[in-house]
Amino acid sequence: MNDRPIPPATDRREALKSRHRRAIIDAAAALTAERRDTGFTVDQLAERADVSRRTVFNHFRSLDDVLLEVFGRMLEEIVDGIGANLDAAPDGDDDAANIFDSMADAIRGTDLLTPITRLKHFVERGDGTPSAGRAALFERAMTDVGTRLSALVMRRHPQADPLTVDLMCGAIIGGGSVVVEHWERITGGVVDDDSRRVWSELLERILTVTRDGYGSVGTA
Repeated sequence: MNDRPIPPATDRREALKSRHRRAIIDAAAALTAERRDTGFTVDQLAERADVSRRTVFNHFRSLDDVLLEVFGRMLEEIVDGIGANLDAAPDGDDDAANIFDSMADAIRGTDLLTPITRLKHFVERGDGTPSAGRAALFERAMTDVGTRLSALVMRRHPQADPLTVDLMCGAIIGGGSVVVEHWERITGGVVDDDSRRVWSELLERILTVTRDGYGSVGTA
């Protein structure tokens, strides 16, 4: 005889709601990855998630709100990767040069290209053109990455000057957005061994410029 208590109806409803929300987010992520854009409809999303259209709107006000959740998951992938590399690095002083060098090494050791190209697909519609609203979300998200990166650095170097850390992280993330645009023009946005080499070279340039100033590199 099973003596386990039967969960209250409220708990079952909450579990179902949580399952539906996760299914919707997972379906949006899968559709974005398969299509390489976000040009799908709410009906297509509902079908993929095996829920009704009404259920989608019970959880999210709009398709953009769903995609913003997917966006947040991608951002966590970037920040978590950098954070893991920072935590694995040997302890050092809290001076600005050491902090920057440890942060730069953590960034070099993180696969940024895969999640960033996925993020770029987020701002494209079905015809491959950028959506202005979602492009703004992309910029906002990149700023959020800078904020999270600053928090990670301050956690590791609590005696560091917060303004200096914010300036460092903001410069790297802002420069990273520019590097993405140059990388796409050079490579066509295709991720392969050659384009990864281009990415590494461009990333090294922005790290060098941020650390040593604009006089530290010549013209390309």
